Amino acid sequence: MLFMGIETSCDDTSVAFYDENIGILCNNIYTQKIHSKYGGVVPELAARNHLNKIIPLIKKSLLKIKKNLKDIDAIAYTAGPGQINSLIIGAIISHTLAFSLNIPIIPVNHMEGHLFSVMLQKKKPVFPFIGLLISGGHTQLIYTYKFGKYKILGTNIDDAVGETLDKVSKLLGLEYPGGKNLFKLSKYGTPKKFFFPRPMILKKNNFNFSFSGLKTFVINFIKTQNLKNFKIKADIACALEEAIIETLYIKSLWALKKYNINQLVIAGGVSSNNNLRLFLYKNLKKKNIKLFYSNKKLCTDNAAMIAYLGSKKFLSKKKKYILNNIHINSKLSLEDKI
Repeated sequence: MLFMGIETSCDDTSVAFYDENIGILCNNIYTQKIHSKYGGVVPELAARNHLNKIIPLIKKSLLKIKKNLKDIDAIAYTAGPGQINSLIIGAIISHTLAFSLNIPIIPVNHMEGHLFSVMLQKKKPVFPFIGLLISGGHTQLIYTYKFGKYKILGTNIDDAVGETLDKVSKLLGLEYPGGKNLFKLSKYGTPKKFFFPRPMILKKNNFNFSFSGLKTFVINFIKTQNLKNFKIKADIACALEEAIIETLYIKSLWALKKYNINQLVIAGGVSSNNNLRLFLYKNLKKKNIKLFYSNKKLCTDNAAMIAYLGSKKFLSKKKKYILNNIHINSKLSLEDKI
């Protein structure tokens, strides 16, 4: 079967095709650059861009794999979480196509897509495993029992890790996307030159994350520094990266030990960070814990993970996805059923 995936949860418009026997046939992503001058995503502009780009992207993708609309067997789309205006565009286009082609339509949880993007790699975990979802809007530890059954062990109670990186990077004068550029800057910093707090690491049974205090600490620290000095800016970026990486490691290790799990899956945009991957790999290996992560192209928002997850959902419950109502939930949780 040929599954088309559509992803429009934020500012990336993506269309992908997945064949259950071959795998990913294509994964096209259009990144909206218009938001860089505003220092963050403008929801209305994001939705307009999705509307302008999604049909040409579908045509481009079909041309690339030498297929026609009539060759599509089912369509999967991101139903949430995300920006509501952006989600609406993807959902309406997906349902319109599915209705006109008389094929099944499958709503997919965006975060579930990230969690299972690792299954598109050759090196895969087995159930159960602990998932660490780290992105602009989420920082969560997930006990993954099996496909479709999850327990959120901890989540961000204020700023997510990606949001914190973006806000600090803006103060450092870096362009959007901030987190990516801050990590680039940190390469020029001196490790351990500055020390920033590791938030919420005193209570072992608390798996929640809080980066608001760390953000405030760094903001106040920045005010005392000469940002015209490139080296100081790099040292600040390096210290923030160290604080975040160690915090994520400590919390993940607590969860792994408590539930006696020896597999950690990291997913989401922040999981593409090389220093994070290296730190986790080295330290977890010492404790006989395996680390899994996706190809970097699959860490950011993409439709390949949506198409793949759509295929898994459909093949397990075929009758459920014959033209139903439009499902959109900007606050959709992994524990919610759709």
